[in-house]
Amino acid sequence: MLIFSLAPLAYGCNVPGYVKYLRRCFVPISERVAFHVLFPGSRMPSNSSAAPRTEGLDCLRPEKELARLLKWRSAELKSWRMRNPYPQNVLRNLARKNCHTDYVFLLDVDVIPSRDLAQGLDAFLRRSPRCPRCAYVVPTYEIDNRAHFPKNKPDLIRLVRKGLAQPFHHKIFIYNQYATNFSRWENEESQNTDVHISHDVTNFEFLYEPFYVAPDDVPPHNEKFIGYGYTRNTQVYEMFVAGYKFKVLSPVFTCHWGLEKKHKWPPWRERQNYANRAIFEVFKREIFARYQKDPLNMIKRAPTVSRIAVSKFRSKT
Repeated sequence: MLIFSLAPLAYGCNVPGYVKYLRRCFVPISERVAFHVLFPGSRMPSNSSAAPRTEGLDCLRPEKELARLLKWRSAELKSWRMRNPYPQNVLRNLARKNCHTDYVFLLDVDVIPSRDLAQGLDAFLRRSPRCPRCAYVVPTYEIDNRAHFPKNKPDLIRLVRKGLAQPFHHKIFIYNQYATNFSRWENEESQNTDVHISHDVTNFEFLYEPFYVAPDDVPPHNEKFIGYGYTRNTQVYEMFVAGYKFKVLSPVFTCHWGLEKKHKWPPWRERQNYANRAIFEVFKREIFARYQKDPLNMIKRAPTVSRIAVSKFRSKT
């Protein structure tokens, strides 16, 4: 079961109606996806006869129909949305609270799992001894829009060698996934097609934010971080301080369409990142007080690390 948490005022359209449309038109969504809707207390919804109806929307054109619904947003709502960062971590925690499985797979909505990943993970977790402090990393690649979606790991590696695939964020922010050690994963000698552990992450560093599978008692995402920046990597950092071990799985993977080669993000992202960087200075001390451990010496080095990270980020973009 996939669980999506939405902040509908970010889109300002008839979200319940659009969800009904998705369920009516796409059977897998109706059978396998749960939606949880979150509203800010100051802007609770009210019934409105002006809300667009969705019964007649074309099932063959979901993106076009969503674009049409977005046109119903008022100028006031658009202005409000631009002034208020998206509460990503609140929504991530909401999704997890409504997950009833022993394990969760935390990933972004635009990241696509490899074929039969769910079945392979289920078999792997059932036959593996339970590891309360293990997080199983699923490598993530960017795929050129001209390429086909890889049907398996050898197919993905062929795309990498042709320059049609690359590790996620490899060009714009390498520290995002670097500790996964993609070279080791790609050169693995095992021909085992069952899901298994390729290797352990041995070079963990701050700003690492892999997509992973773990028991559903991992630390929550800190809700002080709102908008862009420090939302996922701080949760992974807390896991590391708490003693979690990160183990890279094979031959499963996930993909994101498009090779990112340069920074194309709007100015508001840097403003939100700057605000969250200040919050991190408090967060790191809270983590030390909670665990009485500082394995990366963040208390002494974090301000410098933050500046270096931002400097390297800008230099790569």
